[in-house]
Formats: sequence, C-alpha cells, structure tokens
Amino acid sequence: MSKKIVNTDKAPAPVGPYNQSVQAENIVFLSGQIPLDPKTGELVTSSVEEETHQVMKNLGAVLEANGCTFEDVVSCSVFVKDMEHYGLINQVYGTYFDEETAPTRALVEVSRLPKDVRVEISAIAMKKS
Repeated sequence: MSKKIVNTDKAPAPVGPYNQSVQAENIVFLSGQIPLDPKTGELVTSSVEEETHQVMKNLGAVLEANGCTFEDVVSCSVFVKDMEHYGLINQVYGTYFDEETAPTRALVEVSRLPKDVRVEISAIAMKKS
C-alpha cells in the first residue's frame, strides 16, 4: 500500500508530529482542523458558527489539496466543547454536505480542545480514481 503525505498552505500548518492529511491508496485521512485562519494564524472566535465555518474552510482546503471535495467525504468526527452548541454547529456543518449523500458522523462533547476552541472536525474521504 502506498502512503502519500499532503499538506497545503491554505490550511493551518501542523504544529506537532502530524500532517494535515495522508493518502493511503484512494483513502484520504484528514487531521482534525480547528478555527485557525491560515493567512493570519489567528483563531476565529467571534461565534461558534464562524468557528465552524473556518473549520470547514480549512477541511475544504486540505480536501482540495488532495484532489477531493466535500462530496468525497465518507466520515467525519466532530468534537465540541459544549453540546449546547450542537444545533448551531450542525446548522453550519449541514451547508457543506448534500443531506442525501452526507457522510457518516460522530459528534462528541469533550472537556477541552486545542487552544480552547469550541469545535474541531476530522474527516476521511475517498479519492476518485
């Protein structure tokens, strides 16, 4: 099985021993993204909705670097700091997927996320041959 590392400057750079994504054959594993603006390096914290949009934009940039789109995503893991934000996060998240072909998803509340953000999302996509 071949393994290819794919990073892009259109998403926040990794800050540890990991990469933004790894392609294994036609499966693309995307590291969790938080609401960091890749241009400024600053967190987007104005609202949980804006945080979620930034997370999805970051995921979109990594998908694009792999030759994929949100249509290619087969699974997402969503980590939230407060389950009370579920509805707001879900509303934004839903704008990135067609409801009939949306990926599988797990959404869990956690006690803390990197940089104390309110949402982090990772994904798995299937690259078209």
